[in-house]
Amino acid sequence: MRLLESLVLATLLATTTSVFAAEPLFVVKSVELNQPVDVVWKKVSDFGDLGAWHPAVAKTEIVTGKINHAGAKRVLTLQDGGKINETLTAYNAKSKSYSYKITDGVLPVNEYASTVSVHSNGDGKSVVVWESHFLPKAPADEKAASDAIKGVYDGGLNQLKTLFQ
Repeated sequence: MRLLESLVLATLLATTTSVFAAEPLFVVKSVELNQPVDVVWKKVSDFGDLGAWHPAVAKTEIVTGKINHAGAKRVLTLQDGGKINETLTAYNAKSKSYSYKITDGVLPVNEYASTVSVHSNGDGKSVVVWESHFLPKAPADEKAASDAIKGVYDGGLNQLKTLFQ
């Protein structure tokens, strides 16, 4: 019995150590747009319509809660049929930012938390910043997870450039 207890304890410690040993990865991307902050914020601010500015999103559906209120849950259906479940964790129209987390989905990430914000560059133009931290989801490695998120951000930010030319 002692051997069994020791094996269980050793397994538990090894699992716990590997879970806590992982360092979060960070991605920050931005784009400068030739439009005032209020115009850009109007386009990106609706948690219930990511497809309005992200070409990979075919449909956004709020399944719980109220649009643009913390706790709202959305399901993104991607152009290829994949799904991503997200929860809005903070929304501040005054500071023109919102934060959300992915609770489940096709991206190779775990513990993903992100913020989208719009800022003035002081010259009548806007800067959209999209940032996150996350862990890779097995079997993805750090590079694959980071590259996937960078690709998501590039797709959305490049589309904003096109929309606001």
